Amino acid sequence: MNDIERMKELVKELNEASRAYYAQDTEIMSNREYDALYDELVSLEEKTGTVLSGSPTVTVGYESVSELPKVEHEYPMLSLDKTKSTDTLVSWLGSQNGVLSWKMDGLTIVLTYENGQLVQAVTRGNGRVGDLITANAKVFRNVPHRIPFEGRLIIRGEAVIRYSDFQKINEELPEGEAKYKNPRNLCSGTVRQLNSEITAKRNVYLYVFTLVLAEGMDFENSRMKQFDWLSSLGFDVVEHRLVTADTLKSAVADFSEQIVHNDFPSDGLVLLLDDITYGESLGNTAKFPKNAIAFKWADETVETVLRSVEWSASRTGLINPVAVFDPVEIEGTTVSRASLHNVSITKSLRLGIGDHITVYKANMIIPQIAENLTQSGTLIIPDTCPVCGGKAKIVSTDGTEVLKCLNPDCQAKHIKRFAHFASRDAMNVEGLSESTLEKLIQLGLVHEFSDVFRLDRHRSEIVSLEGFGEKSYENLIAATEKARSVKLSKLIYSLGIPGVGLSTAQMICKALDYDPQAVLNASAEEIGEIYGIGPAIAESFTAYFQDEQNRRQYENLLQEVQLIPEGGAQALPLEGKTFVITGSLTTYDNRSQLRDLIVSLGGKVSGSVSKKTDYLINNDSTSSSAKNKKASELGIPIITEAEFNEMAGGEHHES
Repeated sequence: MNDIERMKELVKELNEASRAYYAQDTEIMSNREYDALYDELVSLEEKTGTVLSGSPTVTVGYESVSELPKVEHEYPMLSLDKTKSTDTLVSWLGSQNGVLSWKMDGLTIVLTYENGQLVQAVTRGNGRVGDLITANAKVFRNVPHRIPFEGRLIIRGEAVIRYSDFQKINEELPEGEAKYKNPRNLCSGTVRQLNSEITAKRNVYLYVFTLVLAEGMDFENSRMKQFDWLSSLGFDVVEHRLVTADTLKSAVADFSEQIVHNDFPSDGLVLLLDDITYGESLGNTAKFPKNAIAFKWADETVETVLRSVEWSASRTGLINPVAVFDPVEIEGTTVSRASLHNVSITKSLRLGIGDHITVYKANMIIPQIAENLTQSGTLIIPDTCPVCGGKAKIVSTDGTEVLKCLNPDCQAKHIKRFAHFASRDAMNVEGLSESTLEKLIQLGLVHEFSDVFRLDRHRSEIVSLEGFGEKSYENLIAATEKARSVKLSKLIYSLGIPGVGLSTAQMICKALDYDPQAVLNASAEEIGEIYGIGPAIAESFTAYFQDEQNRRQYENLLQEVQLIPEGGAQALPLEGKTFVITGSLTTYDNRSQLRDLIVSLGGKVSGSVSKKTDYLINNDSTSSSAKNKKASELGIPIITEAEFNEMAGGEHHES
């Protein structure tokens, strides 16, 4: 491992430790370990002259601006000529050596360094003028802030958001808010944010693909040596390899096999002449430089027959069309479905059931309809939602026609509510993810919470779901059966009543003697009298059960579950005691499990140590953490899990 690779590893480890300590109240390494790694990083930064993005040795303040200034590029950028033929690539390369790399699908950024410092970052814009985004570039995940090169350096790279981060960002959006369409659009908007704090949260990466200027450097006339040098400075360079006319087709095939495994978006390859002088001597056409060419995979199109169009309601209220056709083999896999995206595209294709269509895979990944050979135009667009049966209407959004469900209570708009119901701390239905719930709701199999326990009535529909099968179905049914046995407090928590977390649900159930019917009829005054529950939560709780639909769903749930006895009228072993939990755990899966146990045994759990704290639970009593120091100052006992278990009844309790 070289110095730069070790630095990247250290930055990651140190930031994970800091995040765990400050944001999650967990210590994953001792102060001594942290300090040793930190000192090693400082030493390597001094040795290499490089400071990586996100390094804990520097603090970058977030910046906000009212608008992005325009900057003229010192070296204007042209587009690349394109081909879909590997024979054309071979002919173009001729007897020269070439550098083959990914053509990444993001936003091109030009970085300028002076005296080793990043001084400017500009978007491509129209190739002549771009937006100044220096503050945002400084919070990209992998752009060095300082490099060991004092001369002027100008490079170009592609800013991208990875598929995994894109999916996570979409999942975390508030219910009802429109999802981002693809990583490229999200990246484009993120890079141009007026507040760099937003950019920092979205995990933008930059992959360098061109060295424009490096004052005083000699690269022995080789682009490959330029890439190697940039890597040694700490930049992430786009994946590349040296090729000749004899090895080019094989290299293209190798890249093509990686596409389905890549976590970053790409839309082809770039072939660049390795000989810098020869390449520059070729000059440019009016539109393209002659030293490079882009390659896009030729789309393999196959003819098939359209059998149906399914309309699937989403959590945003949009009802999206999906074409279902006779299965065909494309790019090595069998496909039978393709998204039609919206009403505008559906209309433009003039579709009708039974039409002969051609399909392909965009970028060898996503099935699409290329052409409708029949053009019957007989497809009927529905006027009702397939999930809730409510009225659906075609509306225009930015000039694009879409079909939208007008029912605000449509189940498809409340995926996260059902996901919370099935989550581990609630009903704990293993394997019932948001994506699976979305499919079940779109098919109309889940309308209310109790339907989760009636999925065995829909075996044929579930087995035929994409990504499902007999084994997946059996696992799902087994998980729902296991989840039927539940404590009343967890059932109450699973309903998603605003302000009612699991601890609150446990306190309410205890005060109501764990009577499921008393839950329905409790008054706000009665709930408000429970220690630790304020009037706002009491009002929220009782208002929920005053709604007839909510009452009915709760009563239906009671018909499907078996309540596990919990608590009781006897004095509980932790009655009146307040605990704080810190450090790693050994006999409990996580802090939530331990917290639930404490509350169920009459205790309370606080996030910080104070005079009201009775015990700090920490297996490392010698730790120099802030909580240990505070507890020692206040004379609060620091106990281990084993000591806690003895206090709680002499054994490890299941939550």
